[in-house]
Amino acid sequence: MPSPPLRAVFMGSPEFAVPSLEVVQRCCDLRVVVCQPDRPAGRGRLLAAPAVKLAALMAGLPVIQPEKMKDGTLLAALAAYELDVAIVVAFGRILPVDLLALPRLGCINVHASLLPRWRGAAPIQRAILAGDRETGVSIMQMDAGLDTGPVFRVVNTAIDELETQGELFARLSMLGAAALATFLGEFPEVPEPTAQPADGIVLAPPLRKDEGRVDWARGVREVVDHVRGMDPWPTATCQRGDELIKLFAARPSSREPQGRPVGAVIAVDDSGLHVAVGDGGVCIAEVQPPGKRRMSARAYAAGRAFAAGERLG
Repeated sequence: MPSPPLRAVFMGSPEFAVPSLEVVQRCCDLRVVVCQPDRPAGRGRLLAAPAVKLAALMAGLPVIQPEKMKDGTLLAALAAYELDVAIVVAFGRILPVDLLALPRLGCINVHASLLPRWRGAAPIQRAILAGDRETGVSIMQMDAGLDTGPVFRVVNTAIDELETQGELFARLSMLGAAALATFLGEFPEVPEPTAQPADGIVLAPPLRKDEGRVDWARGVREVVDHVRGMDPWPTATCQRGDELIKLFAARPSSREPQGRPVGAVIAVDDSGLHVAVGDGGVCIAEVQPPGKRRMSARAYAAGRAFAAGERLG
């Protein structure tokens, strides 16, 4: 006789976690969903619900949005569900020790990196910014540390040299959900998780908006990685006169700098805006001036031509 499905709580907030939510709904007796509170978003700063909340409500699932994690309110609410397991995916909050111990089989986390590399809030962005050529997802048993728990299994994937943060987010979201589905099909009859090694630990703090500014003195590969790692947020930027221009779709340029200083415009053609950098040139295919839509660099230059050798800040 098959075992009854695991009584589960799902904890997650952004769009990244929605495919995993759907997996838990299929594989478990999903009793409740926990996500962050609604937050102001957009230009109007109107309250917006997390993507996980919207998906959960569409599925008819109860949703809890705790303002605090340590006052005992959430713990008491979840205790009523007699949980076997908690599945945590991009929840965005630290779980207190008493909550970690509440489910009979503990808390399982799907983390978007090859642990112990890139522990923390922004593993996808930091992997691209660092020029990593491989990443993946790790399924781990949570403990009181920041992504420090033992790992059940990992799934590796190559990072394309022009893949943006947003594109990798979407891919790892689906990869993590697929890995979770396989794992839950076997759990809890799985091998014990393996402790993370003491070496190779790298932290992934959240991105700050001021990290977007491009440093043209860096090398071609570094500048390209910076632009794609900042897309779609906070976006790479440069200064042109009194305007802060957003930059997208960077790639190594086919044009030689011909002795131009870093930040100098080499040319503008159908492939984009070519700019001199520390060891060559970078081509920026798309830009977004203040208050305007995102457009091709060629279209932008048609309205506001670049002077020969003009330097960008």
